[in-house]
Amino acid sequence: MTPVLIAIIVVLAIALVALGLYHRGALRRHPSLPAPEPESQRVLFPFVGSALSQRALDAALRLARAEGATLMPVFLARVPLTLPLDSPLPRQAAVCLPLQEAIEQRAAAFGVPVDARVERGRTYRHALRQTFATERFERIVMAAASDGGPGFGPDDVAWLLATAPGEIVVLRPGAEDQLLPCPPRPRRVSLNGRSGAPSRVRDPVPS
Repeated sequence: MTPVLIAIIVVLAIALVALGLYHRGALRRHPSLPAPEPESQRVLFPFVGSALSQRALDAALRLARAEGATLMPVFLARVPLTLPLDSPLPRQAAVCLPLQEAIEQRAAAFGVPVDARVERGRTYRHALRQTFATERFERIVMAAASDGGPGFGPDDVAWLLATAPGEIVVLRPGAEDQLLPCPPRPRRVSLNGRSGAPSRVRDPVPS
């Protein structure tokens, strides 16, 4: 074995030892990579009309707080067949925004994060189908209309129970159980854009 070959072998051995020591030190400093935090759970709270059931909203917020989940209120906007599905809906936008403000204020008192949405459809069921197809959630809390109170009709509730994924909580509030909209703030919103886009995007609202 020539001196040159011996020198090469020695250099390689030293390099391998140094590399092993480096990795041992690195493993001691970083025994394992932190596992990514799982995505928070989401509680879907669909609502319609010009008022909310405070009892149903509070039930959704208590559930979200107990599970460390995010509340996802979804305003369901009905688009007439005479209009394209992505048409601006200024009247419904004027109803939606104060209701979402009321939800956010109530959620702040519970310490629950909110990720609001607007979903459009030809009917409430169509809008709900769009929500099921585009959004992730584990539970649904909704109000069933009764005695003139805010919420969904019995046919829509029955359809939801037969169709919707995940766990479903349905409350039947009375007519006096209403959370009225907050006074509008000086900002504008339109029910524009693709289905499922966040409702708090500040876009001009045509008159």
